[in-house]
Amino acid sequence: MGKCKFCWVLTLLLAVMVAGMGYFFLIKGNSFVGEDGRTTIVLSEIEKASVLGEMRTLLEGVQIITGALAVNDLAAVAEAASSRGMVMANSDSPDLLAKLPLEVKTLGLGAHAAFDNLAAMANDGVEANILLGELSDMMSSCVACHQQYRIAIENFDE
Repeated sequence: MGKCKFCWVLTLLLAVMVAGMGYFFLIKGNSFVGEDGRTTIVLSEIEKASVLGEMRTLLEGVQIITGALAVNDLAAVAEAASSRGMVMANSDSPDLLAKLPLEVKTLGLGAHAAFDNLAAMANDGVEANILLGELSDMMSSCVACHQQYRIAIENFDE
C-alpha cells in the first residue's frame, strides 16, 4: 500500500509540474504587463524581427487587396490573401510560439485563417464590397492585438 501511495503522490506532483509548464509555455508565454498597461512580450532580437516581418507582410497584403478590390480584380485578391493564410503561419518557429501568450497565438492564427477565408470568397466571386467588409473585420483583430500587446527584446533596457 505504501508503494501505491508514493506512486499517486509522484503522479500528482508530475501532473502539477506539467500543468504549470503548460500554463507558462502555452498560455502565458514570456510576457509581463508594461508601464503603458499593454502586455509586453519578451523575444530575442531575431524573433522580434521575424514577428515584425510577418506583420509587415500581412499589412502589405492588406494594401494589395484593397488596391485589387478598388479595380474589382478578385484573382489578385485571392492570390494576395491565400499567400498570407495558414501556409504562412505554418512556418512559425515552435520556440517563438512558446513565448507568445495564448491570445496572441489565437489572434495570429485567426488572422491567417481569415486570409484563407477571404481568398476562398474571392475565388467564389463574392462582390468586392462584401470582401472589403470582411477585410475590415480582419483588421479589427490587428487593431485589438496592437492595442493590447507590444514586443521587447530580452536583456535589453528600454
